[in-house]
Amino acid sequence: MKIRSLLVSAGTGLLVMTASAMAQSLGRVEQGGGGLRQDGPVRVQTSINFFVAGPSGDSEEAQKLRERARRTVYEMAARECDVLREVLARDCRMESVNTNVNRQFGPQQTEGFNISGSMSFQITLK
Repeated sequence: MKIRSLLVSAGTGLLVMTASAMAQSLGRVEQGGGGLRQDGPVRVQTSINFFVAGPSGDSEEAQKLRERARRTVYEMAARECDVLREVLARDCRMESVNTNVNRQFGPQQTEGFNISGSMSFQITLK
């Protein structure tokens, strides 16, 4: 379970540092007394990148490590609508989740995996 806690800690920390939410207008924008107001759905995209040290070959342990890395991205995506609802969304719907696990190895590098993930959501503003 040490690897799992490392994965979650690394993923959570890097999500805070690397997450970027980019809203794309899908409706009309109105300007009122309080500033601009989006009418209609808004798309939010979030990305994450992190590294997990460990065996990167074809062993069972390496396979489990890759699965845990993907699972971390999926778990983050599952909680992202909760975060969006707390901050700015009245309604949230996940549109897509992508993961990419790349092997890192070599004489001058730590053996392990570089993990990247991206998530896309459609929200309605509060």
